[in-house]
Amino acid sequence: MKSLILAFQFLTIIPMGRSFYVADPDHAKCTSYFVLVGLFQGIALVASDLLFGRLFHPDLTILIVLLTLIASNGAFHLDALADTFDALAVRGDREEKLSVMKDGAVGPIGVVSIISVLGLKYLALRNISHLLPFTYYSSLLLMPVISKWAMVWALFYGRPAREDGLGVSFIGKVRFRELSISTAILIAIFAVTLLPGNYVPANQVPFYGLLMVTVYLLSRLLVPFYTRHFGGLTGDTVGSISEITEVGFLIMVIAWSRFSI
Repeated sequence: MKSLILAFQFLTIIPMGRSFYVADPDHAKCTSYFVLVGLFQGIALVASDLLFGRLFHPDLTILIVLLTLIASNGAFHLDALADTFDALAVRGDREEKLSVMKDGAVGPIGVVSIISVLGLKYLALRNISHLLPFTYYSSLLLMPVISKWAMVWALFYGRPAREDGLGVSFIGKVRFRELSISTAILIAIFAVTLLPGNYVPANQVPFYGLLMVTVYLLSRLLVPFYTRHFGGLTGDTVGSISEITEVGFLIMVIAWSRFSI
């Protein structure tokens, strides 16, 4: 229970009623439950769509759904995305890039990255909303789940780029145990969506398999990419991986639906 509360504290702004202050090794243990935090967010997205979809036009409803996701974590990951891309745009050495990343100001590249990611998510969800109801609602449910799983992989393979910052408590500290628990929870969530009565498309199981492989490969590519630029990972780069994975997931859903027609 302590690890689950820690996971919510680190990934959301949801008040949990109590706080835990533990040693660094204990911080990394909560990554086992990052996927459950994503599940909670996914349920909130589905609930938002069902509630506001009765009141507003579908286009406005999708915007509210995205705002629900942003609000649940206080735009933390979007801020991380902006800081990461601002740093990538710097032509100096690693120290200069890390300095820009640590600076709280958002530059023009960071603004463009936020607009691009939000625009892609919005348009992708509009596209998916015209597909089967199962495809749309399972996408809302799984989008934050998949992104949290990608973060666990990145934390597992990465090394910290600097000695300070919140990311130091996680990066390179995740062990196979946390990774295994996270993956088992993800598979269990997939299994629940496949229960009879959910009107599941016939090719959904192969899609889940391909999705897991693709997200794993994406994380494995982004970790060395960021390491080459920054000398390792930071909390901002891990947050950016979450945002990039969500966009990639939605694009995969659309591509698979076209392929499987």
